[in-house]
Amino acid sequence: MSKSVQKIQLSASRDIPFNKLVLSQSNVRRIKAGVSIEELAEDIARRTLLQSITVRPVLDDQGAETGMFEIPAGGRRYRALELLVKQKRLARNAPIPCVVRTEGIAEEDSLAENVQRAPLHPLDQFRAFLTLREKGSSEEEIAAAFFVSVSVVKQRFRLASVSPALLDVYAEDGMTLDQLMAFTVNPDHERQNQVWEAIQRSYNKEAYQIRRLLTEEAVRASDKRALYVTEDYKAAGGPIMRDLFQSDDGGWLQDVPLLERLVAEKLARDAESIRAEGWKWVETAIDFPYGHTYGLRHLQGERQPLSEEEAAAREALRNEAEQLEATYSDAEEIPEDVDARLAEIEAALETFEDRPVVYAPEEIARAGVFVSIDGEGRLRVERGYVRPEDEAPIEEQETPEVVSEAGEAYAARSSSASSFEPNDDPAQSGAAADEEDEGMRPLPDKLLTELTAYRTLALREAVGNEPAIAFLAALHAMCLRLFYRYAVDSCLEIEAKNVSFGAQAPGLSDTPLADKVDARHLDWSQQLPAEPQDLWDALSTFDADTRQRLFAHCVSLTVNAVHEPWSRRPRAIAHADRLASALSLDITSTGWTPTVDNFLGRVTKARILQAVREAKGGDIARRIEALKKGDMAREAEALLTGAGWLPEPLRSPGHGSQASLEANSPSLPEEAAAVEEVAAMEGDPAFDEIGAPDEDAEPAPVDGPQSVAAE
Repeated sequence: MSKSVQKIQLSASRDIPFNKLVLSQSNVRRIKAGVSIEELAEDIARRTLLQSITVRPVLDDQGAETGMFEIPAGGRRYRALELLVKQKRLARNAPIPCVVRTEGIAEEDSLAENVQRAPLHPLDQFRAFLTLREKGSSEEEIAAAFFVSVSVVKQRFRLASVSPALLDVYAEDGMTLDQLMAFTVNPDHERQNQVWEAIQRSYNKEAYQIRRLLTEEAVRASDKRALYVTEDYKAAGGPIMRDLFQSDDGGWLQDVPLLERLVAEKLARDAESIRAEGWKWVETAIDFPYGHTYGLRHLQGERQPLSEEEAAAREALRNEAEQLEATYSDAEEIPEDVDARLAEIEAALETFEDRPVVYAPEEIARAGVFVSIDGEGRLRVERGYVRPEDEAPIEEQETPEVVSEAGEAYAARSSSASSFEPNDDPAQSGAAADEEDEGMRPLPDKLLTELTAYRTLALREAVGNEPAIAFLAALHAMCLRLFYRYAVDSCLEIEAKNVSFGAQAPGLSDTPLADKVDARHLDWSQQLPAEPQDLWDALSTFDADTRQRLFAHCVSLTVNAVHEPWSRRPRAIAHADRLASALSLDITSTGWTPTVDNFLGRVTKARILQAVREAKGGDIARRIEALKKGDMAREAEALLTGAGWLPEPLRSPGHGSQASLEANSPSLPEEAAAVEEVAAMEGDPAFDEIGAPDEDAEPAPVDGPQSVAAE
């Protein structure tokens, strides 16, 4: 005989007036989480109570029901209903649907209701939002209905728009939510699937790697090209990929050919207006290598003078600024409107100072302009550079060569002697007559070499005893090489090599440091004469302090401490360390700070942690060591901002905080081994003959314009 299955019996449910309900101390939930009471109250007001409340009768001492009911599970719903009652939006005796429990214990009811609840899978939420939109709800209405921001709704829509194949993988827990969010960067489903297949064969499956692969053929909106033609690109309907889940600096411009075409067209238009000024040539490029103007003569020109009205307006602005600064000099904080006005005055004064430079028409016809884009996406115009082949021809001199000068001087002295001394010897007279018939020939080369060698030795002796003249001669030789092309107006065998390294470090021209060096070079070039043969006289008029500052600038242009894999120069790099130490060089003062782009995103996690450990200590480093590399790099950037930390190649030996950083954290093993290897080689006599590079040899050619020395 088969045994019948005992049927279960559900707890009774009924409506109970709200004023008959009280909270129970048996509720296991102690910590608030999830939707707030206010939001839940609004949801109940909008949709009524969607889930009944579990209650138990309150018994008196004899075990009889008192007519009151306690709530062991559903306290948040009760609080939301209570808020509606206080707001007089719900009657105090309004019937509340309840499930009445009498079996078991109250704590068990509370625990079961919270534990057995299965959270909604994120993908179901994404798709539910899509369904609501398909049924006519706007993004704003959906956000209001579920008490979230519109940006959250947009994020959910974006997640639901990922390739269906990848959504299926996510639904089966085959990828993380971070990975799914990374796939939303690029809307191309085919490309999304390709990247997913690619990372299955790679050890790196991090979200940042997915984003990198999906955007590698696009251009960041913060790129100088994108900033230059942003409005044109949008007007042309160019697609822009955005990352709704993390900061993306404006996203990525997806149509690169369109971007390149718009940049080229706008540069051509801008260059055409500059060409209309009458320049002989105008070169355009997105970016020129650093140092591209060195060695070209720069026209000085004259700035347009201010009119009487403009001069009066400038003076009025200066007076206003002085009055405002004096009024609030003792104030702890300057009012916002005053601060804004001071900023306006400063901008207006800069406009007065930055007046157009006027060039002579004949100079414009000989010179040219470089037109490019600066780091902020603005047009960069460098006017007034003269190429050597465009220089005015030098007039022929009567005695341009040393040989002719010496020969003519010798001839003059011989002629003078023969005019005043009688010659009684007929034979000698005949010989002299023969020589006179042949003309006064230049000195023989061998004789001239001997004489000038003696003169050179005499010059060396004299210069060696006159430090001031020696300094002037060296400065003259260096200026010829660094400010003029093809100038050979010095007898000193001094080569000042200005090596271009813009190709090795893209974007270097856009840094504030490059602007300072270029501005200093431009300032000096405007103080020097246009023709190299006039340089000595000009330098002779400079005072000692001016000469020293110019000499320092010239020497600075010859510094080359660039590490290049193909050119090992350990002794040069070691000397750069000594030079940095002598100068107390502090790279942090130049504005360099470690970011994801310039350092942290391009090194291993171990080096990121080492940087944070050195700057902030081991405890802070341990807080981020469990993060993925992309997140770790971003967190490290925030932690290192303002900390003064520098990577090893940028540190000056023994300099302040960097010395203490090095003391707190020794170099990595491979770095220590490399240092020991170089030291060992330098101690080996064979090193100079075999292992060491010839540091006096000419460097291998590099991309970009030739240095002055190479030319």
